[in-house]
Amino acid sequence: MISLLISFAVLIVGYLVYGRVTEKIFAPDNRTTPAIAINDGVDCVPMKTWKAFLVQLLNIAGTGPIFGALMGAVFGPVVFLWIVFGAILGGAVHDYMSGMISCRHGGASIAELSGTYLGKAVKWIMRVFSVVLLVLCGTVFVTSPAGLLDKLTPEWMNGTFWAIVILAYYLLATLLPIDKLIGKLYPIFGVLLIVMAAAVIGGIIFSGGKYTIPEISLANLHPNGTPVWPYMFITVACGAISGFHATQSPMIAKCIKSEKEGRRIFYGAMISESVIALVWAAAGVSFYGTTQLLNDALANGASNVVYEISTGVLGAFGGVLAIAGVVVCPITSGDTAFRSARLILAETFKLEQKKIKNRLLITIPLLVAGGLLTWYAIVNDNGFQIVWRYFSWSNQTLAMISLWVATAYLLKKGKYRFGSLLTALPAVFMTGVSLTYILIAQEGFRFGQTISYIAGAAAAFITLVIYLIVLLKRKA
Repeated sequence: MISLLISFAVLIVGYLVYGRVTEKIFAPDNRTTPAIAINDGVDCVPMKTWKAFLVQLLNIAGTGPIFGALMGAVFGPVVFLWIVFGAILGGAVHDYMSGMISCRHGGASIAELSGTYLGKAVKWIMRVFSVVLLVLCGTVFVTSPAGLLDKLTPEWMNGTFWAIVILAYYLLATLLPIDKLIGKLYPIFGVLLIVMAAAVIGGIIFSGGKYTIPEISLANLHPNGTPVWPYMFITVACGAISGFHATQSPMIAKCIKSEKEGRRIFYGAMISESVIALVWAAAGVSFYGTTQLLNDALANGASNVVYEISTGVLGAFGGVLAIAGVVVCPITSGDTAFRSARLILAETFKLEQKKIKNRLLITIPLLVAGGLLTWYAIVNDNGFQIVWRYFSWSNQTLAMISLWVATAYLLKKGKYRFGSLLTALPAVFMTGVSLTYILIAQEGFRFGQTISYIAGAAAAFITLVIYLIVLLKRKA
């Protein structure tokens, strides 16, 4: 348990120290933000800092820091290290930069920013890539809460019923002005999410020795021998670093009233999400006792694991409350996933979004695609796991691209020394992770471990060399 407490402390220190370093490098100023300059009453709407923080937290804290952390815990307590340092050095920097750069470009999406800093070809690739990721993300965030609600309600209210209800809610949340539904509900749900995570970890710590949280070890404890590299770095997803966040931060970039709020909102929300991921990773390894038992439980579905942990630690009533928090978490990311997809497509086709008919024109096809994928995930035994794996890889690949966008931005602004290294080093790391995974994974090319590792390392090295060449040329 000492390792867990130290992990929490390191996250807090990371926010206070490295968060300020990140802020200093970006150098926020007093320029007018899109919330004030545009203020269209639909997507660009001023929000109070505390409300923007809670909305950002709910936007990014979907199934990833819960299901992803539980699946990452199968590797053992080594997952704590990735959650902590991945968040401080990569994830929080990624979220802050994607949000703040968007703010300086009128709330532009990550796809548009990619075009600005990496070229038109990358912009079109990112437009397609981002929309596909967001639809996959929305699907994941339909099936997982539907599965949990299925366990808590009468038999006739099954997973299909709840999937339809959630998709209907997504329609409203995607169409309505951000301050009408999301802005009013998310602060409440954000508090619920935090309280529920605190209840779960509190129940484990004060269980009287019933549960033991293991100390950090570099040993790979995965019962199937699955290597930590690159699988754990893909599996944990949102708990440490997530490209999905690059699609969400621009949404809140349209709502902040001052650039100087950015560290508290973007960097702070990512650190808070990592705290939640640590809670669930610790809950997974301590509740089941061994990674083998946790892995066996996950074979019956991550929703089932959440249900067992919540009711086992907190009892029937407390378990229902905890599950309510976990249900809220993915739903409140799924709706903003579809909302972000709408905004990206609106930018692409230059459809002004103040008119409801233009919003409907984009939203209906998106939800139909999400509904079909949801149906596939429900009717197939391993449908959720398949969708999750593709989501996880595309998610981390988008994070890698977003970090390169931020690096190009910093180089353009003359941040030649440590400044651009802030984003270049995690970008190099995620380049190696993403390529290695798609080469070695079952849903990828299925190459051998040796060739996949060599190719991944080579890709990371080549991108590092290219970065250094560009840096030296710009500096000269």
